[in-house]
Formats: sequence, structure tokens, C-alpha cells
Amino acid sequence: MSASTLHLYTDSSPNGFKATIALEELGLPYQLSHVRIDQGQHRSADFLALNPHGRIPVLVDRAHGRIVFESAAILLYLAEQAQGLLPRDPTARWEAITWLMFHAASVGPILGQRVHFEHFADERYLPAVQRYQRLSDDAFKVLDDRLATRAYLAGDEYSIADIAHFAWLHIADIIDIDFRHYPNLWRWYQQVGERPAVQRGVSLPEPATGP
Repeated sequence: MSASTLHLYTDSSPNGFKATIALEELGLPYQLSHVRIDQGQHRSADFLALNPHGRIPVLVDRAHGRIVFESAAILLYLAEQAQGLLPRDPTARWEAITWLMFHAASVGPILGQRVHFEHFADERYLPAVQRYQRLSDDAFKVLDDRLATRAYLAGDEYSIADIAHFAWLHIADIIDIDFRHYPNLWRWYQQVGERPAVQRGVSLPEPATGP
């Protein structure tokens, strides 16, 4: 892959952090454009031409004439193209992909709804708050059990599955969603958060802050 041809369009958000962390971990030079969601830039005609759903992040690979959107797809694309962040062993590889999909289908959407109903909804609707608190606690328990006997979600090797989960748990930690009483998950979160590439990734385009 010609690294200079990579162009990432993103904002400071958990889904955006997945892409920036992966790019930093892989050491790939890339161009970054800050798409300001708070200013409606994700609804501009130019951005909608890249992603008709109007969501960040979007990765453009000019060398191959490809546009990739959806954060999990971007993680898989970068891992495949750079031959990194995915185990070579077939069993571990599919474990990483499985846990990436668990995040994409469950953990990310659940935490996204919890954050919305707890912090951003115009009115506090208690049944929704309680539902997503319960569902996120269930997900935390699944992750905690998984990490009880493993350093990372796919086993001994750090992968895109860890990046995907960390990006959303980073936001959860910032806004005081407490998962510290899940000791294996908390240990993993601190361990991943110490990685220099992760620290760079969550500062791009600018550090996220709580509500």
C-alpha cells in the first residue's frame, strides 16, 4: 500500500478513534481531514459523495481507487492491506474477527444508545436509560469473562478487536460510565490505553471531552 495515498475523514468520536488508532499502530502516513459534525460538515454534498449515510469515519485509498466507510470495515481493510493487527494463526484470526463483529453489532450500538439517553437526549426517558445500562453491563460481563484468561480479546495478540472496543470504552470512561468493577476488563483497558499509538489516536483530530 502506498501510505501517502491514504486520506481519512473523521471527527473526535469513538468510531473515528478506531481508524486513527489503527493507522497510528500500523505506522502508516496518512492525510487527515477534520469533519466537524457539530458544524454539520458530515451533511455536505462533498462528504455525502464519500458516504451517503453521512457518518464518519471514511477512508479513501487513492492507490487502489477505494472508498471504505463503517469503522469496523476500515479496521479490517487496514489490517488486510498492511498485514498487521490480525493474528496469522487462522483460529486466532477468526477469534479477532468474531470479537470485532461482537463490538460492531452489540457493544458499540449499546454504548452509543446509553450515551445518548444518559447525556444527550432532550428528555430523560427512564425505561431507555435503564435498558441500555442493563445491556451495557451485560456486555461488560461478557468482555470481562473473555479477558479473565487472555491478555487480549483474540488471545495473546493485540488486534483490531481490541482497538474497536477500546475506542468506545475510552468515551465511556470520559463520561464516567463505571466499568471498574469488572477487573479483567479494567486491567485490559488500562493496558491498551498505555500504548503510545493509542494515546496518539484518541487525540486526533482533537481530544474528546465529556458532555
